[in-house]
Amino acid sequence: MEPSKTNAHINPAFVPDLNSSNPKLHEVESGKKAIEAEGGYDPYLHRKIPRPITNAETLLHLLKGSLGTGILAMPNAFHNAGYILGLAGTIVIGIICTYSIHLLIKAEYELCKRSKTPSLTYPATAQAALAEGPSIMKKISPYAPYVINAFLLTYQLGTCCVYIVFIAENVKSVVDAYDTDLHLEIYMLIILLPLILLNYIKNLKYLAPFSTAANFITLVSFGFILYYIIRDGPTFEDREPIGEVRHWPLFFGTVLFALEAIGVIMPLENEMKTPKAFGGTIGVLNIAMSVIVTLYVGMGLLGYLAYGALAKGSITLNIGDEEVLAQVVKILYAAAIFITYGLQCYVAIDIAWNEYLSKRFYMNKRKSFFEYVTRTVIVLITFLLAIAVPKLELFISLFGALCLSALGIAFPAIIDMCTHWDKPRGILFTLSVCKNCILIVFGFAGLIIGTYTSISEIVNAFS
Repeated sequence: MEPSKTNAHINPAFVPDLNSSNPKLHEVESGKKAIEAEGGYDPYLHRKIPRPITNAETLLHLLKGSLGTGILAMPNAFHNAGYILGLAGTIVIGIICTYSIHLLIKAEYELCKRSKTPSLTYPATAQAALAEGPSIMKKISPYAPYVINAFLLTYQLGTCCVYIVFIAENVKSVVDAYDTDLHLEIYMLIILLPLILLNYIKNLKYLAPFSTAANFITLVSFGFILYYIIRDGPTFEDREPIGEVRHWPLFFGTVLFALEAIGVIMPLENEMKTPKAFGGTIGVLNIAMSVIVTLYVGMGLLGYLAYGALAKGSITLNIGDEEVLAQVVKILYAAAIFITYGLQCYVAIDIAWNEYLSKRFYMNKRKSFFEYVTRTVIVLITFLLAIAVPKLELFISLFGALCLSALGIAFPAIIDMCTHWDKPRGILFTLSVCKNCILIVFGFAGLIIGTYTSISEIVNAFS
């Protein structure tokens, strides 16, 4: 799912002039005061967003991001788990991820109320929460943003690595059909310069038209992929209901990578016109995650039943190699992911350059030059990692387990526990702590076991 920036800073140009004679502004402010007089400061009433997004737009943003490379890896994930465990496991992981996101959003709202801040980013939420927790957490709270940003940056770079391998493998699959057998690394080298130039685009508005086209291409290609899967005939013959235990962590990492949307959740919620509609039993989040989990279960199950143990890191590599339509689908999907690479890198640059490096060159006349150097280096890092480990399915599993186990499960539980640490001690408090501890253990266990298994498989693949 595509990350975006949070609207954490308020542009004064969009703050109403309370001294204006406009009666509507006074009416709005009077309404705010009346509401807040009853329940205290409400962050939602103080968010000044120039172009807030509707519930439907938020839902579409969440759904559009689900049709990336992660969903194409689901058949391979089901191969690692088996079709019964894969089906049940995807649903359970989806529920856990959704619940963890609810914890994070509720914690942000509570912390915003206490600090009288309209909105917070994920790192800022973590720091504010730990400052409210037990003494040991208060001591490490200043370092929380660095930890969160490190995981977010690693995840973004990992996603970019996945994209490079995906593009190269799909292009190679098409070209190989015409008896040209070049190494995968050659295709990565061919797209390196275009990726660097794409990453030099500083303003996202220039990418917006291409992003819209990429979304359309992705949806159409997704439909053709489903057509090929159904045409190739899913069957339960020679398909394992339960996969080998040693491969379960690979399944876990892949599903997390595919499902987890932690990078976009808070920015989207912060930019909504009616943010209260994001949560709730039939809120935007639950509806979106229900649809996403259904899509992933369907793709994983049908893809595994169609191709079995031959299911590759991207299901596009399994469909008609010598058919022109299948080749067009692969090229179009690769083009869409190429454009999306720029959006993923934008978030990595926002963290690396805007949060940290730009401050070092604040008074430097060559600041712009160093920014372009940073952008180039980020692309080169993802390129070198992709060259070193050109295994799509292992990359997906590795970064899913390494980053999203922490960002999507463990950290939200820690944030929730610290946010409510001052609540009266009792049975409800004890149950809440126990529940959060289970999530924390589950998240870090997934991180350690999943990362170890993925790295072991990578070593075995090249030994």
